[in-house]
Amino acid sequence: MAIKLTAENYYSHTTDWNYMSFSLYKDFRKCEAAALAKLKEDWQPTSNPIPLLVGNYIHSYFESPQAHDAWLHEKLPGNEKTNRELMMTRPTKTNPEGHLRAEFKQADVMIETLENDGFFNFVYMPGQKEVIVTGQIDGYPWKGKIDSLVLSGSYFCDLKTVDNIHKKHWNSDLGLYTNFIEDRGYVMQAAIYQELISQTFDKTCQPYLFAVSKQDPPDKGAFDFQGDTQFLMEQAIEEIKENQGRIWQIMNGEIKPEYCGKCEYCRTVKELNGFEHVTDIEVE
Repeated sequence: MAIKLTAENYYSHTTDWNYMSFSLYKDFRKCEAAALAKLKEDWQPTSNPIPLLVGNYIHSYFESPQAHDAWLHEKLPGNEKTNRELMMTRPTKTNPEGHLRAEFKQADVMIETLENDGFFNFVYMPGQKEVIVTGQIDGYPWKGKIDSLVLSGSYFCDLKTVDNIHKKHWNSDLGLYTNFIEDRGYVMQAAIYQELISQTFDKTCQPYLFAVSKQDPPDKGAFDFQGDTQFLMEQAIEEIKENQGRIWQIMNGEIKPEYCGKCEYCRTVKELNGFEHVTDIEVE
């Protein structure tokens, strides 16, 4: 029987063994070996936590004052400092508490940019925030967390922070440049959430995405998933159906994961066992 999801256990590895999610699926598609090692808590990527903290700082602000305050006093797993403490520079003799890091000063500007926008307030703010939804895609259990859900209006919203809304991203599979929404897989995320909302509440809701950039001054945008994007959403669900069976087999120990050979984890465990031709070196 699947574990009941709550705000406290949603992001835990325990529930990840019971439910597939957009982020977990993406991890496995990037590198199966790295995703499994991370899931087993045998390995954690070395990454700068600040971008994630900035995103969570902004999300919690628009969730509620109570949620924002709780997040500020929360500690990341394995960290002795609260999120608020991580937002500060190192203490000095003249300033024992440190200063607010530049990234979070900019985050406050990003918040103000959205807070002062009438359209954002009209569409995003009325929704119920951080709504957990579950369901099945082709017989496999999935979970999702909706930033802002407006069931009465039959729509839901996602809020994203991005370095530059108009920056182009190279897609090596398609051999062309795409925008940040397609590059980060947010079309697939919208399709997953639409399906899970339908199963949880028996209602079809339209997805929208709000984005705010980290530029000075910040840019902002509001995007729908109409037109050709509907076809891309259908394709995304079909892609999941094709690939998720193998992922569950890996998680259940039925088959061994493949190593991409290039990511941080693969570089960590890599062992040379022979030569390859100079002309066979893969380039990106």
